[in-house]
Amino acid sequence: MKHLTICTVVGARPQFIKAAAVSRAIADLNRAGEADIAEYLLHTGQHFDFNMSGSFFEELQIPKPNKNLDINSGTHAEMTAHMLVGIERTMVEIEPDMVLVYGDTNSTLAGSLAAAKLKVPVAHVEAGLRSFNMAMPEEVNRILTDRVSSLLFCPTATAVDNLGHEGITAGIHLTGDVMYDVALRYREIAERRIDLAQWQVRQREFVLCTIHRAENTDDPARLRHILAALGDIARDTTVLFPIHPRTRKAIAAGGLDHLVADLAVIAPVGYLEMVRLEAAARAILTDSGGVQKEAFFHGVPCLTLRDETEWVETIAAGRNVLCGADRARIGAAWRALESPAPTAPAGDAFGDGTAARKTARILANQA
Repeated sequence: MKHLTICTVVGARPQFIKAAAVSRAIADLNRAGEADIAEYLLHTGQHFDFNMSGSFFEELQIPKPNKNLDINSGTHAEMTAHMLVGIERTMVEIEPDMVLVYGDTNSTLAGSLAAAKLKVPVAHVEAGLRSFNMAMPEEVNRILTDRVSSLLFCPTATAVDNLGHEGITAGIHLTGDVMYDVALRYREIAERRIDLAQWQVRQREFVLCTIHRAENTDDPARLRHILAALGDIARDTTVLFPIHPRTRKAIAAGGLDHLVADLAVIAPVGYLEMVRLEAAARAILTDSGGVQKEAFFHGVPCLTLRDETEWVETIAAGRNVLCGADRARIGAAWRALESPAPTAPAGDAFGDGTAARKTARILANQA
């Protein structure tokens, strides 16, 4: 059995969640004698707040990163450039056989480009997603990452089709979504451990909202309309708003504090707390791709505060509504929700809960 060294690059909340599942599956294969993989975990530092980073490593039992580059400020170009330098230096030092990246962040792009320049094969978990909106930094990151990847792990059949339409046919594996694996593993744990009373809310009697994407936070008009719509909903029910650091700054800079006066604004929460809140909410309003999926996994209706989504399966299933940043559209979608919200299984659109195991086995076969 050939030894394989994998450098896993992470930097943001969704990547910690995905890496937790795959790293655990790799460790399981090693213990069973089915693989000999050494995983070097490199954290770019893109998310540095404890509730955005540190707590996830603790709750998901992710091994402490071998190195943290502590790169978490600056423009997209500045951050990506600094990450490229740090990742390349690390790779030259450890000489990995493969680089494993997740999702579509600056950390994803930097890891894949650094590997490609050093002629190290790239494995991309969550390959093939497309919003078809090139104004999104994430869209640029995921397209470029897919172009330089040797292994493309697709969460859905739609992702496979997207790659085919772009002429990418080699190295593609339809594994299912590793985030579905994690949701199944931690939902009951979160329900046992996390008490909703700490937020003064009850099951199915509140709305959960997250906002963090630049298209919303960096556009004062869009942010104003979204917050106004949340204020409208708050007249009907509690709107619990774990506020992202970027969003907090944007609200303050835009003088929009009065628009959150009626919302239950709280600090960012850890992973188990977020799972508990998602599964217990009457509805979720978000611009996060990961939270859209998690809402779907938990059978909770979602109103997406974007004009498009990569997760078209959630729209097709009737569990997700695109509202953009239009106050009237958000309000109409809210009023149209069934109450109480019915539960709906995730079905097989995102796999069968074994995506991480499939991914680890494919990686092991590269040795």
